[in-house]
Amino acid sequence: MVREAYHKDLHKLREETLNMGSLVGRAIGDAVLSLKNRDVEMAQKVIDMDDEIDAIDHRIEEECMRLLALQQPMARDLRLIISVLKMSIDLERMGDLALEIAVITKITAKVPPVKPLIDIPRMSEICQDMLINTMKALADKDAELARQVAKRDDEVDALFDQIRRELITIMIEDPKKLTGAQHLTFVARYLERIGDHITNLCENVVFMVTGERVELN
Repeated sequence: MVREAYHKDLHKLREETLNMGSLVGRAIGDAVLSLKNRDVEMAQKVIDMDDEIDAIDHRIEEECMRLLALQQPMARDLRLIISVLKMSIDLERMGDLALEIAVITKITAKVPPVKPLIDIPRMSEICQDMLINTMKALADKDAELARQVAKRDDEVDALFDQIRRELITIMIEDPKKLTGAQHLTFVARYLERIGDHITNLCENVVFMVTGERVELN
């Protein structure tokens, strides 16, 4: 009976992480959509969502500490708990970055746009797809899928470099657009960092499944 409850706790822990991943993915998508559509109301919802993400993070941390203290898990179970604990940290930071993008939406909503947003939404789409597949890899215990997902961070990095070069050109050619271009540079940087955090998630999925510590991409 005790062992059955323990395995239910492990299952719940993974489900909480999957729920957190889904929420963070939505926050990223909505944050960039709010920027593209200059939608302050949507941006505020992303900001408010951060409290929910933080609450899940705290629950995961507390449950991991409880299981480590009371159950003294070994081998595969220990890897699961350690991986989930580390993944929740990356997911929480990704939620913070989505919040920062939403804050930029609120700051810039009434200012004429510097340029049409095409590449930044594309970065967001790639990050969201990466996160969805990372959560699938976690749910299915699929280390190979996690490895494949991490490779897509190169696409995010390439788009960031492209956006940064374009925005530097805009700032040089039209100093009046300096502040707006800087804000978009921040957004692109936040998305590039989100891609890095997803790579960390993938590394922890590989560790959870195989016990192997790897540096992906």
